[in-house]
Amino acid sequence: MSAIFQRRSIRRYTAEDVPDALVWDVLTAALRAPSPHNRQPWRFAVLRGQAREVLAHAMGEQLRQDLQRDGLPAAHIAREVTRSRERITGAPVCILACLTMRDMDTYPDARRNACERWMAGQAVAAAVQNLLLRATELGLGASWMCAPLFCPETVRTALKLPADWEPQALITLGHPAETGRERPRKLLTEVTLWLG
Repeated sequence: MSAIFQRRSIRRYTAEDVPDALVWDVLTAALRAPSPHNRQPWRFAVLRGQAREVLAHAMGEQLRQDLQRDGLPAAHIAREVTRSRERITGAPVCILACLTMRDMDTYPDARRNACERWMAGQAVAAAVQNLLLRATELGLGASWMCAPLFCPETVRTALKLPADWEPQALITLGHPAETGRERPRKLLTEVTLWLG
């Protein structure tokens, strides 16, 4: 249970490379997550080098357009775009977690199809949590970025992903240059009902 309590969101990394063997290790942990009907609807793209730059640029431009539509000041927009790009390019490795509905069940009604999509998304989230915990066990730092959810077509196009890969999260990964900070958690009594 120590990895659960030690895990922190790490946003700054050293320049030290992450060997492929460690990337395989965290991805193998991701594959052990539960999934509906054991369909394993997760897909992962490992980004190094230029791929990170391409994605950071594409997502940064989409963020710029979104914030301009929000009417935010130009200086604020520039800071946010720079921060986003630096988070992506500052990590030696990024792992894009996607979902696919390819092997999931289909139903004749929209309600159950929507449930199936929710279940697939939950499975991808469980896989990402496994990945984050294994990274912690290995002494690596990682951070979960939800930004791909705001621009899935931008991400898919920039990385030339298969059409059925739906970007869900970007995990930055590397050797930590900071310890991260513990965030406050709600009390168990605030989020739990005991029934029966």
